[in-house]
Amino acid sequence: MARTSLTPTSLGGGDLADPTGTTIDSTLVTNGVVINSADPSRTVLRVTNSAGSTKKVTIRAGGADGPAWMRSQGDTEVPVATTATRWIGPLSEARYSQHGGKLHLDFESGFTGTITAFKLARGI
Repeated sequence: MARTSLTPTSLGGGDLADPTGTTIDSTLVTNGVVINSADPSRTVLRVTNSAGSTKKVTIRAGGADGPAWMRSQGDTEVPVATTATRWIGPLSEARYSQHGGKLHLDFESGFTGTITAFKLARGI
């Protein structure tokens, strides 16, 4: 199945109301997430967990046909405790960039909550 596209919220150049985020539901858990035209070194993720136990979000290492020369270090699994919020990033382009400038994320089965991607402005 096609990954669900997530558009980052830009940080920089003015004030910003706190975005609500995208709901992590069974569809997102099944399909995973793609952030298109991502710059991992300027991407920060905010992940909340409303499931009854700690769940993991996985940042996928770059694929064999992509620019991530450090992809052999593998994926990164980040645990998010129950009712907690985790801030993840900025990330390494050399490890996580997918072909076409994409970033792939997956969620452990049963994960519920929200995810918000932020793009840091240059010069922050």
